[in-house]
Amino acid sequence: MQAYADELRRTFMSLQDEGLDLLRNAKAVQVTERSKDGLITVTVNSRGELVRLDIDPRIYRHPDARALADTITDTVHRAGEKAQQKVVEVFEPLVPADQMRAYIEGDVEKMMDQLAGMMAGRTSGDL
Repeated sequence: MQAYADELRRTFMSLQDEGLDLLRNAKAVQVTERSKDGLITVTVNSRGELVRLDIDPRIYRHPDARALADTITDTVHRAGEKAQQKVVEVFEPLVPADQMRAYIEGDVEKMMDQLAGMMAGRTSGDL
């Protein structure tokens, strides 16, 4: 019994150390995305927050504020989705992708369903 407890303790400590490394890696995620027309470039962090915006001066050849705003918004959204996917991939060794995605998206109902399923002995693939 002591050997089993020691093994559990070692596993927990390893996961804890690995988790800290994964957290650092996830926080370092940045994604750069270009607009479909190539005139807008955005960089977002792991939370999908805009950290850099570059606008090609050629955008001013056809001034259209609404189109510019829509292009920026679309490009930021696409970059944010890619950043979220990278964070999911970083944590995949410890957290199943569907659970991590639910956490990132703030889907409390899905997270609770997954937790209830785990407590009932189902794996995340069964949910």
